[in-house]
Amino acid sequence: MTFVVSGACVDVMDKSCVKACPVDCIYEGSRKLYVNPEECIDCGACEPECPVEAITQEFDVAEGEEAHIADGKAFFDEVLPGRDEPLGYVGGARRIGPIGVDTALVAGLPAKE
Repeated sequence: MTFVVSGACVDVMDKSCVKACPVDCIYEGSRKLYVNPEECIDCGACEPECPVEAITQEFDVAEGEEAHIADGKAFFDEVLPGRDEPLGYVGGARRIGPIGVDTALVAGLPAKE
């Protein structure tokens, strides 16, 4: 299992979770953060740090947020806009920096005011 960032993070991106993550597995899109399921060690340090409670374990995602499970994986497995290949296993978010784009699901969500 891994942790998943739900839609509550979209247009918020507090990044407290990034600071708490001991393995640097939380990556920054344009509007949302994403946990790399291949790098996450399931320690749970990120979950209590999220001020909007957007981070949960994959099996505990809130009703209506299930699409974010596959979407979190898609961020790393699919070719994102403006990129030539999937991110895949990077070995730490700081190594690559902000990605600056999101998956189709997140990009298609209306902006929060």
